[in-house]
Parts: sequence; structure tokens; C-alpha cells
Amino acid sequence: MAAKGFPKVALICATCAAMMGAAQAQTAPGSAPMSAIGWLSDSVALPPPSMDSAVLPPDPNEPETATGASVAQVTMSLLETPILDSVGLLSSSTTGLASDLWGQSRPNDLARRISSMPLQLYPSTQELLNTLLLAELNPPKGARTGDDRLFMARVDRLLAIGALDQAEALLDRAGNVNARVFRRGFDTALLLGTEDRFCEVLKNSPDLSPTFPARVFCLARSGEWEAAVLTLETGRALGYINDFEDALLARFLDPELFEGEDPPRRPENMTPLTYRMFEAIGEHIPTTNLPLAFAQADMRANIGWKARAEAAERLARVGSATPNQLLGLYTERRPSASGGIWERMHSVRRLEQSLSSGNDAALSAALTSLWPRLEDASLEVPVARLFGDRLIAKTPSGPKARSAALSLGLLSDSSEEFAASWAVRPGDRKEPVLTSIALGNTQGILAYNEESRAVLEGLNATSAPVRLKSLMESDRMGEAILRAISLYESGTNGNLDEIADALAFFRQIGLERAARQAALEFLILERRG
Repeated sequence: MAAKGFPKVALICATCAAMMGAAQAQTAPGSAPMSAIGWLSDSVALPPPSMDSAVLPPDPNEPETATGASVAQVTMSLLETPILDSVGLLSSSTTGLASDLWGQSRPNDLARRISSMPLQLYPSTQELLNTLLLAELNPPKGARTGDDRLFMARVDRLLAIGALDQAEALLDRAGNVNARVFRRGFDTALLLGTEDRFCEVLKNSPDLSPTFPARVFCLARSGEWEAAVLTLETGRALGYINDFEDALLARFLDPELFEGEDPPRRPENMTPLTYRMFEAIGEHIPTTNLPLAFAQADMRANIGWKARAEAAERLARVGSATPNQLLGLYTERRPSASGGIWERMHSVRRLEQSLSSGNDAALSAALTSLWPRLEDASLEVPVARLFGDRLIAKTPSGPKARSAALSLGLLSDSSEEFAASWAVRPGDRKEPVLTSIALGNTQGILAYNEESRAVLEGLNATSAPVRLKSLMESDRMGEAILRAISLYESGTNGNLDEIADALAFFRQIGLERAARQAALEFLILERRG
């Protein structure tokens, strides 16, 4: 499709040569390697898959054993080139994790374990995993210079759950060391609305080989419209812009020429670059059915209130929006409708008002109304972290209100203080178990069902589980933690021995808070099956 209404630009030889050079640096149309994240934009040319995460085969001529004692060849690299696996945001003094946590693990094994994690984890294990992803740790001893698979797996996991601010910070620390790092940084910036600096990098770094759509977008963003038109026509002539990209880019460059015409059909696989260009031509695309990272685009100030609040809920479920961000949007205005998110807003506001008023009857009513709405939306933990500490020493009346208060208090960051203040109801079998877990004193406590029996067995274990000992004893402690997170998540679906082993492991290696919170979440949230 031709760009309707654009002036015919004579391509002088020098310009053609420059554009041809950029085109030749790209993969052939339609053959670009698939990313680990399918929705990333084709903003820069990537190396072939064999180079993206190469594992070199052994040399067939290499002897199995050494035949001499000569000194091995020394590999050198520039000091200013970052070792990506060591890039992090949280120091060991902040996380409490040993700097050599990865030990003897192979980067590929660690990357595979991170990539295979379910998208929806329980809040406690999601928090633990995020700590591992963001920690400043020594590279695994099995890492080679230039091997970035572990770093990419860490970034890709953050992108997958919409933790774009953290991903952006990691990528910034890494620097634009290769096309894969830049590609993720560019798309993260597109969704956050901070892409101009990446366009400047593309302009000044021809070695990154920007693709034609990215080149057109960035030229237009910087006000170089004639150059953008020239680039579009050149890309079309060379076959590096398909019909869909042609139609979208033409409207992006001059939407008035297409006024009254239908926009291009939305593609099945939306990318951040395509999303932003649709937005630029006045076609805002709801992010509800898009990958979670796109929800961050709906958190921008130019988006409507309801859409921002719904995006905050999606992100808060996986810990990628803070409880305070959620509360700020819930209370930004007075809800004017009923049903769905509006009811959750009403209920949260009623709880906040009842806590401020000191009216016990109003508090009991608010708790009774709120809890089932939180369960429906899987937002129990974010709201617990907002109000749990304010429920300390409160004794609501009525079984439903009491149960809601106990759950919110124990799921909060003040669970131990809350449990110490809670007056256990005489004859109740469940409350003593939950409060004892929060207090870290479960010896002699009687279980009330099979799930609580598995939890107590794990918390009362005196040694690490056999299935994780081999990783621990072979100096692969970080890998063992990843394995324990997977065991816990699998165990929540009914494999109770895995729950017991995961909790035992967390407690044995000193992750006491993670063990307690994981135990409480499993028993309170009941997201099994």
C-alpha cells in the first residue's frame, strides 16, 4: 500500500546506499528470530538464534584429558564492559542473601527455572523471587564472558509481570551493550512513555541496526518528518515494511490524510511500538486482554480513572503496583456507579472511614462487606498491607467480620504484632494455628485439616528436605531457592508434601519471614486446584 498523499521523494544515491546498509544489517523480512517474550517490538536487528544464546559444542579434536601442564590461555575483557549476571539493584546488606548465592549453577539452568515459573505466584513467593531477580550477586561460576542468558531471564520475568520500573532500572545499569538489552529497554520505555532517550540512542548508535518502523517512529518523534517519510518510502521499496506497517506508519505520520477512514485492523500480537502508534492516531487500545506489561501504559496520567484503577488492580495482584498506588486510585474520586471495581472502591473507602471513626459496628459491617469482594479480585494481600496494622487490638463482632479481620491482620506486614494482640476464640481450632504460625511458635500446635497438617510438618522440620539437599551440597543455593518456590506453587494445587518441603527448606536456610508468610497465605487464601 502506498502512503496516500505523501510527496514523491527522489532518492539520491547516497541516501539509498545508507538505507540499504541499514536494511542489510537486518534479518530478512519475516525471518526475525522469536524473542523469549513474543510481544517485543522489532526495534533493532537481532543476531541469529544460534548467536542469541549459543551453547558451543565440544571440539571433536580436543583430548579427553590434559597432555601437559601448560598455562591455559587467558581471556581478557574491557573493565568498563559490565558482566550482566552481576548487575542488580539490591545489595547483599539489603537482601540478606550471600553474594555468591548462584555458586556452581549453570546460567542456563537458572534461566530455565526462572522462565518456567507460573505467571501468578502467591505474594510471598513472588516477593522472594523478585528479590532474587533484583539482587546484586556474583555471576554463577559456570558463566562465560558475554553469556547473558541469566540476565535476560531476570529481565524477561520482570517484564512478564509488568514490573517495568524495576526492569528499566536493571536495563539502565546494564547499558546498551547489545541489541537484546536495547530492545527490551526501548519497549519498556514505550510503555512507560519515556522513549525519547532511546530514540536518541538509536540515532547516535548505527551499530544497533534499527528496523525501519522504529527508525520512522523515532524520526517523527524528534520532528524530522521529511526524513521519516523518506525512510518509510525506502523501507517499502526495499521490502522491509509490510502492508500493515505501511498503513499504520502512514497514518502515524499524517493522520489527517486518512480522516474518516477506518484504522488498520489491530494485529493479533500487539507490540509496544504498534500500541503507541495506534494511540498516536487516536485509537486507544484497552489493555485488559494484552500481556500484563501493557497495563503499565494505562497507569499514565492521561488515561481515564477507571482504566487506571483496573490496571493498578491487575498489577497489584502480582506485586507490580504498590498497595499505596492502588489506594490512591481507589480514593482519587468518589465512585459514581455500582458493581465490579466500583463496589471494591466503596468497600475500601468504608473500611478506611470506619477505622478512622472508631465505630466498632461500622468496622464490623465494613469488614463483612469487603472480604468477599477482595477474594473475588484476588486482592487480599495488597489491601491487608494497607490496613492490617490498623486492625491490631481490634475485636470486630460477628464471625464473618472476625474472620476478615484475622485474615487481613495476618496477611499484613505486621502479622506478628497482630497475632500477639489477637484474642483467640475459645474452642476455635483454626485461630491458634494461624496465630502460632505468625508468631513463629508452632511446636505442639494441633492441625485442623490436612493442609494445616502439611504446613505444621514443614515448619516443625529439623532438617532440609532430601529433594533439595543435593543442590545445597553442590553449592547451588540460589537454584535450590528457585526449586523451592516451584515446589511451593505446585504444592498449593494439592501436593501437600511439596508444601511441607518448601516451608521446611525456607526455614532451614534462614528465610523465616518467607516461610511464615507462605504458610499463612496457603491456609488463608485457599487458591487451590
